[in-house]
Amino acid sequence: MASLRLTKHHGLGNDFLVVVGEDGVNGGGPFEGAGPGARTWASFAGQVCHRRHGIGADGLLVATEPDDAERAATGAEVVMRLYNSDGSTAEMSGNGIRCLVQGWARSHGQEQGAVVVATAAGPRRVTFGPGAEPRTMVASVDMGPVTPIEAPAGWQDVAAHEHRPVAHLSVGNPHTVVAVEDVAAVDLRTVGQRVPDVNLEIVAPGPEPSAITMRVHERGAGVTEACGTGACAAAVAAASWGLAEPAAGEITVHMDGGDARVRLDDPEPGRVTLIGPATFVGAVEVEL
Repeated sequence: MASLRLTKHHGLGNDFLVVVGEDGVNGGGPFEGAGPGARTWASFAGQVCHRRHGIGADGLLVATEPDDAERAATGAEVVMRLYNSDGSTAEMSGNGIRCLVQGWARSHGQEQGAVVVATAAGPRRVTFGPGAEPRTMVASVDMGPVTPIEAPAGWQDVAAHEHRPVAHLSVGNPHTVVAVEDVAAVDLRTVGQRVPDVNLEIVAPGPEPSAITMRVHERGAGVTEACGTGACAAAVAAASWGLAEPAAGEITVHMDGGDARVRLDDPEPGRVTLIGPATFVGAVEVEL
């Protein structure tokens, strides 16, 4: 019976299963069938990411080699495809891309360096090196520009107070950021389900002057311990509202799974860089 090797990683508790191209996934991989009952990467993600019936993860990352045209246009060395735990796809993940790069780097025997990753949100340059803890990598990701978007469908059902600060932003994927007094007091799962097409972040100032505290309900995954793109959106929103004052150009984002740093206007106004760890958990062979 055919099998597939998966590695598991997490970025601040936001966990992913990673499949790297040399495992036979280029050109469609093991799920090329069509018709009723055919297995797909989406259905496979739903199976292996299940917390009770599978290995368990917030998402599945598939790393493949770019074709010649994509390599020439973007300089990418690897392509990232992201499937949420419910089988839906997402354009970008700040924690996920660090996990994918860690899996890719381990498979290539690299402990540090830089790589351009092609994503559905565009190319992203990732610089990486060893972390302080075993099995941990620290990476800086050029996340691109953060731009305004329209309010998501169902926003009126959230019933946020009209004077509460709110920002609807894209970091390659959609986010709604809401300022609150206490992030622990919000029933985030219920509120997040009212806006299923967006990642919902709730933020409060501090405790440090250059920091915010954030919780997140992710599109396609539910409440997670951290969200990299969400940290970027939240930092940009918080700075614009005066909830946090950047120190040396950075805002620290405290999340349930740990802390990330967001460097604002880097390398140019409107762009952000996300800095945080990825941790290798282990590897497993899955029968197909």
